[in-house]
Amino acid sequence: MKTEDQTVAAGHSIDPARWQETFQVLMGRIAGRFVRVEPRRRARAFVLGLLSDLPRKNCWPLAEHAGNATPDGLQHLLSRAKWDADAVRDDIRGFVVEELHDATAVLVVDETGDLKKGPPRWACSVSTRAPPDASRTARFAVYLAYSTRRGHAAIDRELYVPRSWTEDPARCRDAGMPDTVGFTMQPALATRMIGCALDAGVPASWVAGDEVCGAIRTCEPSWRDAIGYVLAVARDHQITTRAGKLRADTLVKKLPKRAW
Repeated sequence: MKTEDQTVAAGHSIDPARWQETFQVLMGRIAGRFVRVEPRRRARAFVLGLLSDLPRKNCWPLAEHAGNATPDGLQHLLSRAKWDADAVRDDIRGFVVEELHDATAVLVVDETGDLKKGPPRWACSVSTRAPPDASRTARFAVYLAYSTRRGHAAIDRELYVPRSWTEDPARCRDAGMPDTVGFTMQPALATRMIGCALDAGVPASWVAGDEVCGAIRTCEPSWRDAIGYVLAVARDHQITTRAGKLRADTLVKKLPKRAW
C-alpha cells in the first residue's frame, strides 16, 4: 500500500463522533488547570488549530482558524495567562496511559528543533545547524513519547536552553525567562522526564533514544536498573570489552551475523 493510500485509509478509519467525544473528555480533564474561563476556551481553540491541516501554525493563522480577528488572545494564553503547564502535562500523560496502557510499552526520547525567523526570544538562539541566515533562529526541545502496539503519543517535554542564554542574566530577563532556569544538557533533560514518568507509575518495559540522548547512561539515572534501554551512540564511542576498548563501529564489524 502506498503512503498516500495509507493516509486516506487512516482518515476513513476515524469516527468523527468518537474523536469529538474523546477530545471533549481530554479538554474537560485539563479545564481545572486554568484559573479563568477565557484561557480555558483559548486553550481548546489553540489545540484544535494545532490538530488542523493549516500550512502554518503560529498565532496568526491559529487565531483566524478559531474565528478571532487578532492573535492577542492566544498570545496572552502563551505568555501571560496563569495556568500550570506541568499539571496539564500530568493530566495528558494520565489520559494517554489510560487509553494506550501496555506493560510492554516503550518510552521514546527525541530532540527536535524548530526553525524560526525574526529576533531571538526565550530559549531561541542562532543555530549552527540552520542555513546561514542571520534572521533564522532555532528552538530545541527534548520530547518523551509513550509508544505501544495500539498507538503512540507525546507525554512530556523539556525546553533546551543554550548556555549562551543561561550565562547572560540580562538577556534572560528581557525574554521573560525565570531566574530558576539553568543550563541542562539534553541527556539530563531526557533522564528527568523518564524518571518523572516512571515515578508517576507509567507502565513501560523499554527506553529508546537516538544519539543525542545516548549519553543518558553517563547521567547515572536512578531508573537504569529498573527498565531496559536501547540508546544510539556515536560510531567513535568507546566500548569496554574483554579485549579492551573498541570503537562502536569497529566492534559491530567484528560481530558474527548470528549475533543479530
